Amino acid sequence: MNCIIIDDEPLALELLEDNIRMVDSLELVASCQSAAQALQVLQQQHIDLIFCDIQMPGISGLQFVKSLTQKPLIIFVTAYEEFALDGFELDVVDYLLKPVAVERFLKACNKALTIFEQAKRSIESETEKKRKYIFLYADYNLIKVNHDDITYIEGLKDYVKIYLASSPKAIISRVTIKSLESQLPANDFFRVHKSYIVNLEHVHSIRKGRIKIANAEIPFSDSYKDTITRMTGKLT
Repeated sequence: MNCIIIDDEPLALELLEDNIRMVDSLELVASCQSAAQALQVLQQQHIDLIFCDIQMPGISGLQFVKSLTQKPLIIFVTAYEEFALDGFELDVVDYLLKPVAVERFLKACNKALTIFEQAKRSIESETEKKRKYIFLYADYNLIKVNHDDITYIEGLKDYVKIYLASSPKAIISRVTIKSLESQLPANDFFRVHKSYIVNLEHVHSIRKGRIKIANAEIPFSDSYKDTITRMTGKLT
């Protein structure tokens, strides 16, 4: 995480710099002695975490944080306990009292890292949901395959055969069906058998343990009846 320090006391800056150097997940971008200096840094670089004093000349730490429209994670580091409630009302990660013990500092950093990683995973997950294609290695090429072109997938040990609406020839790729399943949107693709995944958009009918899809009939096993219910909204 890229971080900055804001504190008008040079000694406090030095102590925080030393502590930050002990944390592998932190990259110190700048040490600022005023909110104005910090604003200049925020305008020029992406910052994930701010260590901020509260009592400073001019703009206080509380005023500074309130002024931010896009707020990074904030850890207040101050000698004044009475501002703790105000700090937490700003949804800060932590509120550290000077002098800060190393153990307490590391605990706050770990908390910030957990929040940062959760947010990052959430963003990655949303991006993945919006993606309408996957890339697969086949015939020594990296091939782009649109989700809506896939009718069904057949697993063959360490390989899969991907059947397409646009082509009579299936794509054979060296990837497990379990791994491929994790890359596809769960609302569209359903594992109906240990060896088959179907694209709901291409399903024509379901009858007596068989799924009609394109020009093929795909088996589904009893252990996947719950999946059929989720697909159709009907009990099988």
